[in-house]
Amino acid sequence: MIQSCLMDKYMQLEKRIEAIEQRNSRVESDKAWETSIIRKALIALLTYLTITLFFFSIGTPQPLINAIVPTLGFLLSTLSLSLFRKIWEKRRE
Repeated sequence: MIQSCLMDKYMQLEKRIEAIEQRNSRVESDKAWETSIIRKALIALLTYLTITLFFFSIGTPQPLINAIVPTLGFLLSTLSLSLFRKIWEKRRE
């Protein structure tokens, strides 16, 4: 009886550990994607294309060139967030 109870607890612990390891793997993958160069480049490209289409639709002169400024502004704001986060974390400690 006691041995059966211990085995049940052991199995429950095994399942919990496996669930935690799977979650950790997903979190690590998400973090790798969030900090990847490919993600940042895709954000810049999609932002540029969206702004360019918008500028074409409203008749802005030289939409291909004029779309660069807001794209760079958006990209810089997203890239600088990690810097501000580090500052915030240091002050929080």
